[in-house]
Amino acid sequence: MLGQALILRTNWTPSRILTAFVAMGVLLGALGAFTIIRDAVGSGITVPIVGFGGLLAEGVIEAVERDGVLGILTGGVTAAAAGIAAAVTFAFIVALIFRSRTKV
Repeated sequence: MLGQALILRTNWTPSRILTAFVAMGVLLGALGAFTIIRDAVGSGITVPIVGFGGLLAEGVIEAVERDGVLGILTGGVTAAAAGIAAAVTFAFIVALIFRSRTKV
């Protein structure tokens, strides 16, 4: 609903809104608020875009505690590896099944 409101009321593009939602998830995760909100409201906060940002932040925090400074580079990708791999795999399968065409 918030995304649709931003599309209707602002001149933001969908890619800018997507980036803002991921950044909002990272910020909430870095501040520790993502976990509190997730526990309070359930799965509503874990929608794919904001949840992805929160997952990245939580992964970095855990990796920094475990691996030190190197965790800044590896933590987010390690935490989100299953989702990223699934997205790439399904995109590849769909690309094999369907053929892209230009709009006329």
